[in-house]
Amino acid sequence: MPQSSKLVCRRALVAAALLFAAGAWFAVPLRAEGARAVPPPAQDETAQANTEVTVLAGGCFWGVQGVFQHVKGVTRAVSGYAGGEAKTAHYETVGTGETGHAESVEITFDPRVVSFGKLLQIYFSVAHDPTELNYQGPDSGTQYRSTVFAQSDEQARIAQAYVAQLNAAHVFPAKVVTTIEPGKSFYPAEEYHQDFLTRHPDYPYIVINDLPKVANLQRLFPDAYRADPVLVLAARATR
Repeated sequence: MPQSSKLVCRRALVAAALLFAAGAWFAVPLRAEGARAVPPPAQDETAQANTEVTVLAGGCFWGVQGVFQHVKGVTRAVSGYAGGEAKTAHYETVGTGETGHAESVEITFDPRVVSFGKLLQIYFSVAHDPTELNYQGPDSGTQYRSTVFAQSDEQARIAQAYVAQLNAAHVFPAKVVTTIEPGKSFYPAEEYHQDFLTRHPDYPYIVINDLPKVANLQRLFPDAYRADPVLVLAARATR
């Protein structure tokens, strides 16, 4: 078995172990009611163009990509790596936790439909737990850190202000540990990672960790939710 397949399967084994421990060998989202919407950011951008890009990291990129592919106004969401160098932007290497990369998602969106601030609200509400330092759920290491890879000075300013706002209001029971890391390049992940949630909805890791995120998006942000995700591989196939 290729090393990349072994690493992907490791997530499935962790999820399967959790299901076994719970005595539940069936595909049911376990935390569909666990999230709540956090307050929107007090500061936000004013749309200056019809397209904008940001990069967000919050644990395994399968779930983060899956969430934002269902957000209205998002025109593309690509799983990949940010924070390190191009030569180490490969799944096996990033998995060592020694590259500086985080599993990330590059989000292209129309700010006239969904603002950067709204994306951040969704990110902090349902895409991940921003109080977990260098881990998310069963995944641990700096490659799973919570980070906004701001693509402009304004994005960095808004994200920093929002983290301060959430901490000052004690919205979460613990401190938000999300870092803001501007000026970092993004590198798309291998093709087998793209659209993983949509292509493998019965995969144990997806069932436990990621389908509840999409369910929470629909429940908490019904006006921002769209049923049909914008898919990377489908877009490539039409070119």
